[in-house]
Amino acid sequence: QVQLVESGGGLVQPGGSLRLSCAASGFTFSSAAMSWHRQAPGKERELVATISTLGGTRNYADSVKGRFTISRDNTKNTVYLQMNSLKPEDTAVYYCRARRITTGYIDWGQGTQVTVSS
Repeated sequence: QVQLVESGGGLVQPGGSLRLSCAASGFTFSSAAMSWHRQAPGKERELVATISTLGGTRNYADSVKGRFTISRDNTKNTVYLQMNSLKPEDTAVYYCRARRITTGYIDWGQGTQVTVSS
């Protein structure tokens, strides 16, 4: 059974930082491209950041570029999202996604809430 479990969300003031983690199991983590997505109430889910299987290629949405950093540790089967200089518009449920490069099969985590408010 594939599992993606996010953690690290919470309430933070504008300008603050959070580090999200996504622990993966049930598949070969190093053969999966990983990404973070977010969804605010009433809005569609949007891509935040992606990272290739070995971490050599990273891409970001324009809205988070320069503030967020995606990384992965293939020895721990974990992908991270470091979020700095947080803004109220970053408030959303953040989801971890895995795409297995052999099959293209996609799996989603349950999400973790991030709230940026004073």
